Order: sequence, then C-alpha cells, then structure tokens
Amino acid sequence: MASDRILTVPNLLSLARLVLSIVLFVAIERGAYVPAFWLFAVAASTDWVDGWWARRFGQVSRLGRIFDPLVDKVLVCGSFTLLAAAGSAIAPWMAVVVVVRELMVTAIRAEMEKAGRDFSAALAGKLKMVLQCLAVAAVLAGRAWPGLAIGDVGIETAATWLAWGAIIATAWSGIEYLVAARPLVA
Repeated sequence: MASDRILTVPNLLSLARLVLSIVLFVAIERGAYVPAFWLFAVAASTDWVDGWWARRFGQVSRLGRIFDPLVDKVLVCGSFTLLAAAGSAIAPWMAVVVVVRELMVTAIRAEMEKAGRDFSAALAGKLKMVLQCLAVAAVLAGRAWPGLAIGDVGIETAATWLAWGAIIATAWSGIEYLVAARPLVA
C-alpha cells in the first residue's frame, strides 16, 4: 500500500541519485572517467538500496512509485546516450533502443496505473537494469583504466558483451511489457 508521504529515505535516495546523475553527465562530458565510474557506481547502487528500504520499512509512497523509475531512466538513458556519443562499446543505435524502450514502458505504466492495475517491474526488467548498469560501468572502467582485464578478458571486450546483453534484455523486457499490457491497449 503506497502512502502520501514525500520525505522518506527512499525518496531522498532517489533525489540523491538524480543529483549524482547530473554530476555524472558533466564528468562524462569532460572525459573525467575515474570520477564518472565512481559516481555511476554510487548512483546505481542507491537504486537497489531505496527499493529495499521502501519495502523493508514500509516507506513505499506514491511519489516513490513515480520518481524512482523516472530517475532510473535519467541515469541509464543519459549514460547510454553520452557514452554512445563519445564512441564506446555502446553504439548510438543501442542508446536509441534503450531510450525508446524506456519511453514505451513509461507510457504503458501510466495507462496501467490509471486503470488501477499494478505494473511493477518484472524479473526481465530487473535483469535489464542490472545488465545496463554493468555495461555502463564496464565502459566507464575501460575509459578510466585502459588495459584493465578480468582474467584474460579485456574490459573493452567485457563492455561490448555486456552492452549486447543489455540490449537483448532491454528488447526482451520491452516485449514482455507489451504482452502484459495487451489487454489494456488492444
């Protein structure tokens, strides 16, 4: 049951994630990849913390149900767009796929919520977010520490595979949302 409370720990964490996202975007634009990596790591981790906190301490709010996914979209879409523009394992078309999926799901979620149906993130949506975050983190790590390797795999190769995994999961979860919303939009 969502409350009308605004000043909750999860909402404050989402606000902090939004501010961190803006600072992150400036760092990426300036080529400051070491701080960008850490900013992204902290911002992405607050997404998990705010969801856990809201459920654990009963601080789910109407604002949080809107604000948290919006800030997630700002963080991920902004990172994908800026890294695609900078020339990385994330190609420009990949950023477009991510942005289009997020816009589509936002529109579907609004209609579902308006109809009184719960439209919380499905498992595919959560996997998509994890893979997107890992792809962005790998690209930033590759820029911050060129030549970094995980075993025999260079970070650039890992970033490429993670970007492809993120795009596959993004498309899959988008299709899953379309199928779930079919009764409402058909």
